[in-house]
Amino acid sequence: MDMEVTNAIGRRKAAIARVYVTPGKGTITINKRDLAVYFPTGILQYIVKQPLLKLGAEEKYDIKVTLCGGGYKGQAEALRLAIARALVKINPEDKPALKAEGFMTRDPREVERKKPGRPKARKRFQFSKR
Repeated sequence: MDMEVTNAIGRRKAAIARVYVTPGKGTITINKRDLAVYFPTGILQYIVKQPLLKLGAEEKYDIKVTLCGGGYKGQAEALRLAIARALVKINPEDKPALKAEGFMTRDPREVERKKPGRPKARKRFQFSKR
């Protein structure tokens, strides 16, 4: 299974990340752009690379990513989950290490729907006594 493409999907809020991991020299391409171009801030780049850094596998795999939906933070966290899932598919022994760091957990928090007769999901219109 090591020579072929391993794919996985990660989601966070409205963001969806599909990853294709192949053995290589450590390039991460997101929507045909380099990681540093797509995520200019160092914090977001770090979030994306966390599972690879934990396993010491930054130079082992080339990762091709299709990202859509959400904002940049949600996209970075969706990508982190997808990479962690792909690494576990490649080597199941890595799962406890990644799970301990919380990289295998899908963050279930979603936007609450807007209710009728209200301005937002929970906000109410100003009360007027008379």
